[in-house]
Amino acid sequence: MRIAVTGASGFVGGAVAQAAEDRGWEVIRYGRRLLPGLSVWDLSGGPLSNPPEVDAVVHAGAHVADWGPPQLFHRVNVLGTEAVAATFPGARLVHISSSSIYPWWQPCVDRAEDPVAGRYLNAYSGSKAMAEAAAARHGNALILRPHGVYGPGDRTLLPRLISNVNHNRLLSVGGPDVRHQLTSIGNLARAALAACTSEAAGPVNVADHRPVALGQVLREVLDNTGRSGVELAFIPMRAAMTLAASLEAVAGVTRKPPRLTRYAVSQLGFERTYSTSRLREELGVVPVPSSFAGAGEWIRDLG
Repeated sequence: MRIAVTGASGFVGGAVAQAAEDRGWEVIRYGRRLLPGLSVWDLSGGPLSNPPEVDAVVHAGAHVADWGPPQLFHRVNVLGTEAVAATFPGARLVHISSSSIYPWWQPCVDRAEDPVAGRYLNAYSGSKAMAEAAAARHGNALILRPHGVYGPGDRTLLPRLISNVNHNRLLSVGGPDVRHQLTSIGNLARAALAACTSEAAGPVNVADHRPVALGQVLREVLDNTGRSGVELAFIPMRAAMTLAASLEAVAGVTRKPPRLTRYAVSQLGFERTYSTSRLREELGVVPVPSSFAGAGEWIRDLG
């Protein structure tokens, strides 16, 4: 099996490329910067002029953030996906999307692979929905929708949450019992490789074996990173949304990213659980349970 992986210098793309090589597959890694073992491809620059022959391409390259200029998200996430689809028209396309394409204003409770929401709180989610449409036009595409990807190499989700520890207290939003079905990087990599050889089409949710409570997640991560004495506290959803809206208004003037966004509040404060029937039955992937046992090894000490 010969595959290409975009975003191979990043968290998800790097894990997928490594998992493929561990299986004995030949992997062509693409990244935006010149690094050892990588071929340079700025996705926003359009299709490759002389692409290699591959059986499949896993498109993990994306601009991921909950705040920023819409033009940047569109250029990288939408035009980049169009470029990948145009570069490899005859290959299997596995597009890494996001659960943020689902409605932000309501909980996701065992949500199946519903159509995209159509309205969003930030440019990231909107661009991922448009990128899905671009991938679907390829003709031989499968779209993976993970929620809350974590694991070795994660520099965003759990490290960002832990960085909010202040005066021996971690303040989050919603409540400790809000259920989330996170996605370990191992489960996502297995799903991506299964999708390369599957004939399934359309969107597929990717998540861990079962939901976990937000308070439990934060407590385990704190304990496993040497912060067992840190107290957990939560801002109610309505108050958090009001605060985030105020911070976003200030950010619109100062051009500095807000410390809290309505997008982050909606993703943390509402239940986010997903049906993984297609993942199990059509891709043959039985996801493992969430685990943060090694968090002390892969989360940097953020002080």
